[in-house]
Amino acid sequence: MGSIVAAAATSHVVMDPANIPAQAGLVIDGFRRIAAEVARTQPDLLLYITSDHMVNLGYRLQPSFALGCADSYTPLGDMDIPRQPMAGAGVFADALLRHLDEVGFDLARAESLDPDHGIALPMRIINPGGRVPVAPLLVNINRTPPPSPARCYALGQAIGAYIRSAACTQRVAVIGAGGLSHWIATPGMGRVNADFDRQVLSLLGAGQAAQIATWSTDYILENAGNGGLEIMCWLAMAGTVAGATGHTLYYEPIASWYTGMGAMAMDLAAA
Repeated sequence: MGSIVAAAATSHVVMDPANIPAQAGLVIDGFRRIAAEVARTQPDLLLYITSDHMVNLGYRLQPSFALGCADSYTPLGDMDIPRQPMAGAGVFADALLRHLDEVGFDLARAESLDPDHGIALPMRIINPGGRVPVAPLLVNINRTPPPSPARCYALGQAIGAYIRSAACTQRVAVIGAGGLSHWIATPGMGRVNADFDRQVLSLLGAGQAAQIATWSTDYILENAGNGGLEIMCWLAMAGTVAGATGHTLYYEPIASWYTGMGAMAMDLAAA
């Protein structure tokens, strides 16, 4: 039987630190604290839940969920991220995909992905050198309709149940990435809703992710912007350890980065 040995969520971008060195330092420190937890727990693989920025899944095809099943990934190289290959957890991903199909979740299989900054940037710190194999799970937040918060949370619960079943033998670290509030290429661009972000962090920290799962996508769009839909990735992560409380690693509303930046680690003893 497998186990989830670490679970965390983080914003997945770093921009120009000029004029905000203290805030930027907190962001980097958040990545490093997640990296330390991953190193401490020594997982066999990382399940990394995030969005794609219309690079691998564009206008022609946008499934609700897509799971990378490759044995290696080479980053796209956007934001000047080195194209250093990272190991893929293909065998685990294939087995997970088949199990999820049996329990009512039809995920697209991605045999090849070029991870953009949403994966590759945090992995530079959390998983240096790409040593721990990664299974990337992409959640559609770009095209209408995105999966509902309830569906994302339920998917996380199904993933957690599989990992803890006799069918899985791996030690898994689960990371949800993206968000928090931000409006991209819309009239609200540059706005950050710190009250919304802190509510998300508070509910997740209190083990009340199920309450976030009752929200509508329209509610999230109105209060956190189109980029704020990436909290679905946090919600799926929380579903894998449903009932666990957590603690905020940092929160900074960074206007010059157009984003409410934050990170959280789950306290798995409470799961």
